[in-house]
Amino acid sequence: MTAFQAVLLILLAAGGTVVVLTRTPRKQVIATSFYGLLLSLLFMATQAPDVALSQLAVGAVAVPLMLLVALANVRKELHK
Repeated sequence: MTAFQAVLLILLAAGGTVVVLTRTPRKQVIATSFYGLLLSLLFMATQAPDVALSQLAVGAVAVPLMLLVALANVRKELHK
Protein backbone atom coordinates (compact mmCIF):
# COMPACT_ATOMS: atom_id res chain seq x y z
CA MET A 1 0.00 0.00 0.00
CA THR A 2 1.35 3.40 -0.94
CA ALA A 3 1.22 6.51 1.19
CA PHE A 4 -1.31 8.04 -1.22
CA GLN A 5 -3.64 5.07 -0.76
CA ALA A 6 -3.28 5.29 3.02
CA VAL A 7 -4.16 8.98 2.95
CA LEU A 8 -7.19 8.25 0.76
CA LEU A 9 -8.37 5.56 3.17
CA ILE A 10 -8.13 8.00 6.07
CA LEU A 11 -9.99 10.65 4.06
CA LEU A 12 -12.66 8.08 3.18
CA ALA A 13 -13.13 7.21 6.84
CA ALA A 14 -13.46 10.90 7.69
CA GLY A 15 -15.77 11.51 4.72
CA GLY A 16 -18.06 8.63 5.70
CA THR A 17 -18.27 10.03 9.20
CA VAL A 18 -19.16 13.47 7.83
CA VAL A 19 -21.91 11.98 5.64
CA VAL A 20 -23.43 10.12 8.58
CA LEU A 21 -23.24 13.04 11.01
CA THR A 22 -24.61 15.67 8.62
CA ARG A 23 -28.25 16.42 9.45
CA THR A 24 -29.43 18.71 6.63
CA PRO A 25 -30.50 16.64 3.59
CA ARG A 26 -29.03 19.07 1.04
CA LYS A 27 -25.67 19.16 2.80
CA GLN A 28 -25.74 15.40 3.17
CA VAL A 29 -26.20 14.97 -0.59
CA ILE A 30 -23.22 17.27 -1.23
CA ALA A 31 -21.13 15.33 1.29
CA THR A 32 -22.15 12.09 -0.41
CA SER A 33 -20.99 13.50 -3.73
CA PHE A 34 -17.57 14.36 -2.30
CA TYR A 35 -17.42 10.89 -0.75
CA GLY A 36 -18.07 9.40 -4.20
CA LEU A 37 -15.27 11.51 -5.62
CA LEU A 38 -12.87 10.29 -2.92
CA LEU A 39 -13.90 6.71 -3.60
CA SER A 40 -13.25 7.25 -7.29
CA LEU A 41 -9.76 8.54 -6.47
CA LEU A 42 -9.11 5.44 -4.36
CA PHE A 43 -10.14 3.22 -7.26
CA MET A 44 -7.72 5.09 -9.52
CA ALA A 45 -4.96 4.69 -6.93
CA THR A 46 -5.59 0.93 -6.82
CA GLN A 47 -5.36 0.79 -10.62
CA ALA A 48 -9.01 0.12 -11.38
CA PRO A 49 -9.76 2.92 -13.88
CA ASP A 50 -12.97 1.38 -15.24
CA VAL A 51 -14.47 1.11 -11.76
CA ALA A 52 -13.24 4.63 -10.97
CA LEU A 53 -14.96 6.06 -14.03
CA SER A 54 -18.22 4.27 -13.17
CA GLN A 55 -18.01 5.51 -9.58
CA LEU A 56 -17.33 9.05 -10.76
CA ALA A 57 -20.29 9.03 -13.14
CA VAL A 58 -22.77 7.35 -10.83
CA GLY A 59 -21.64 7.97 -7.25
CA ALA A 60 -20.32 11.50 -7.58
CA VAL A 61 -22.65 12.94 -10.22
CA ALA A 62 -25.81 11.01 -11.14
CA VAL A 63 -27.09 9.88 -7.75
CA PRO A 64 -26.48 13.21 -5.97
CA LEU A 65 -28.12 15.06 -8.85
CA MET A 66 -31.20 12.82 -8.67
CA LEU A 67 -31.36 13.28 -4.90
CA LEU A 68 -31.16 17.07 -5.22
CA VAL A 69 -33.97 17.04 -7.79
CA ALA A 70 -36.07 14.82 -5.51
CA LEU A 71 -35.45 17.14 -2.55
CA ALA A 72 -36.47 20.15 -4.65
CA ASN A 73 -39.69 18.39 -5.72
CA VAL A 74 -40.54 17.43 -2.15
CA ARG A 75 -39.91 20.98 -1.00
CA LYS A 76 -42.10 22.33 -3.80
CA GLU A 77 -44.93 19.94 -2.84
CA LEU A 78 -44.70 20.92 0.81
CA HIS A 79 -45.03 24.62 -0.02
CA LYS A 80 -48.24 24.25 -2.05
